Amino acid sequence: MENVSLALGRALWVFLLAMLGSTTSQPLGGESVCTARSLARYSITFIGKWSQTAFPKQYPLFRPPAQWSSLLGAAHSSDYSMWRKNEYVSNGLRDFAERGEAWALMKEIEAAGEKLQSVHAVFSAPAIPSGTGQTSTELEVHPRHSLVSFVVRIVPSPDWFVGIDSLDLCEGGRWKEQVVLDLYPHDAGTDSGFTFSSPNFATIPQDTVTEITASSPSHPANSFYYPRLKSLPPIAKVTFVRLQQSPRAFAPPSLDLASRGNEIVDSLSVPETPLDCEVSLWSSWGLCGGPCGKLGAKSRTRYVRVQPANNGTPCPELEEEAECAPDNCV
Repeated sequence: MENVSLALGRALWVFLLAMLGSTTSQPLGGESVCTARSLARYSITFIGKWSQTAFPKQYPLFRPPAQWSSLLGAAHSSDYSMWRKNEYVSNGLRDFAERGEAWALMKEIEAAGEKLQSVHAVFSAPAIPSGTGQTSTELEVHPRHSLVSFVVRIVPSPDWFVGIDSLDLCEGGRWKEQVVLDLYPHDAGTDSGFTFSSPNFATIPQDTVTEITASSPSHPANSFYYPRLKSLPPIAKVTFVRLQQSPRAFAPPSLDLASRGNEIVDSLSVPETPLDCEVSLWSSWGLCGGPCGKLGAKSRTRYVRVQPANNGTPCPELEEEAECAPDNCV
C-alpha cells in the first residue's frame, strides 16, 4: 500500500512539473509565441471604399474632397502599441489623426525601437487623393516582432482614422500566407467635431479611442449617423500577402479588383446606403391676412437640410397653411 501511495505521489509530482513547465513557457496574457525560423516579407494593399454611394451623408466633394492620408505602420512586439481601442492616443498619433503630421509619431516609434527593442521595422505607403482607390507597400516581420499596426487618416475629418492594432502575422511556427480585413472609422478622442468639415474643437479632457458606428455618436449632425443601418459598410479594406523568398521573382497576386490607376471602377460591390431627407424645424407662423368678417390664412415654412439619396425617405411638404382670424383685415 505504501508503494502504491509513493507511486501515485511521484506521478502527481511529475504531472505538476509538466503543467508548470507548459505554463511558464507561455507568455503573459495568453499571447502566442511565434516559432518561425526566418524573417518574412509581405505586400500590404490598402483599399479605400469611401464612396458617395456607400456614405452619402455630407460626403466631401471639395475643399478638400474625400481622400486618404499616407499610411504609416510598424512591425513590432507586444511591448509596443501604436494605438488601441478604449485607450488614450499618444501626442504623436494625435498630431497624425488631426492634421496628418507624422514627425512626432515617427519619433515615438523610433524611441520605442531604441529603448525597448520592440520595433523591428517601419513602413509607409503613399496617400490616396480620392475616397476610393488603393495604395501599397512592402514590410518585413521577424519572429520576435510578428505584430503589425498602422494608421491612415480620413481626410477631411476632425480626428478620424482607420487602422490595424497589433495584427499577428505568425501562427505558431508558420507565417500566414494571406490576411484580408475590413476597416471601419475610429475617433482618436482628441477633437469633438461631429462632421467631416468641423472646425478644430479640442476635446477636454481627452477621450479614449472609440469606433464610430451608424448610431454612435448618437447625434443627427454626425457625418456617419445612419440610424436605419445596423452597421456601417466597411470604409476601407487591407490585404496582406506573404512574398516569396526572392522578392524580385515575385508576381503580385490578383486581388480581383477592376481598377485603373488609383481608382476603383467596380461599382457592383459598392453598397448603396439610403439617406433619408432631413428638414429644419418649422418657422414661426406669418401674419394672418384676409378680408374683414371672414377667415383668413397664415403660413409657415421649413427648408431641406439634407437631400435624400439612394431611395431614402423623400422630403415632406416645405410649406403649410392654416385658417385664422385676420389681424389687419381689408
